[in-house]
Amino acid sequence: MIDPRRLRILRAVADHRTVTAAAAALYLTPSAVSQQLAALEQETGHVLLTRSGRGVRLTAAGEILLGHAHEVLAQLERAEAELAAYAGGSAGDVTVAAFATGIAEVLAPAIARLAVDHPGIRLRVRDAEGDQSLPLLLDGEADLALAVEYRGAPGADDGRLSVLPLYAEPFDAVLPAGHRLGDLPEVPLAGLSDADWVGQYPGNPCHDVMQLACELAGFQPRLVHSSDDFRAVVALVGAGAGVALVPRSALRGMELKEVQVRPVSGPAATRRVFAATRRGAETHPLIAPVLAALAREAGRLPAH
Repeated sequence: MIDPRRLRILRAVADHRTVTAAAAALYLTPSAVSQQLAALEQETGHVLLTRSGRGVRLTAAGEILLGHAHEVLAQLERAEAELAAYAGGSAGDVTVAAFATGIAEVLAPAIARLAVDHPGIRLRVRDAEGDQSLPLLLDGEADLALAVEYRGAPGADDGRLSVLPLYAEPFDAVLPAGHRLGDLPEVPLAGLSDADWVGQYPGNPCHDVMQLACELAGFQPRLVHSSDDFRAVVALVGAGAGVALVPRSALRGMELKEVQVRPVSGPAATRRVFAATRRGAETHPLIAPVLAALAREAGRLPAH
């Protein structure tokens, strides 16, 4: 009989690509992870991992078992959800990993509503960039992730996740005051191909949106200044250091005296926001109301 705890270890190694990183995510020692993997290979009678450079990769047998691991672990999440519902699990903590503007747009209003409708549910928020919340979720550091689509993100068909789309928002062009394109009702990105750019660091989903939008407009942006803080990005643009693309919600409430903000024409630069849980956990009596509250608050956002 295969021990499902070892399946969780196999999935962590597949996610992190090294035994050391998987051990850190699981709060185990590397030797303990190696021992559990060796025991799993004995249980199955197959070699499941092979060395690949400094890391490891799954063998064909390992990939087969990983697919079943997703199903087994999702079913265990469902079992926990049903048992919690049976026990009347209407009180407890839910940890949500979310990025800053997502917190402001939907998570904070959802917390206020849940305090009225479900006072027994206590949300604990972890501020995480849009590409960091899913790893926290999959590693068990969070119960729910508020994330954005990005290159390399798990797809909607990923067997580990249950995904709830929430909203999409455009990016606006932020230009220094007096910029030659500032009087246009919409800014063509191709007209900014020769500009210096201010943007997020590689790995940040907003960096991916900027790169893709500029590629579709026919050029590679010359990224001169980098910051993951939108206020810093806008301040640098206001100082004449370059131009930027910024999500519309991030601009709300900012001081915009030294910049001009314009919609973008042509291929849309868009951030798509979703909530995710480990598959099977979406019906848990503590998590389902949070998902419903997030969806309700997303539906109240102003049309873009």
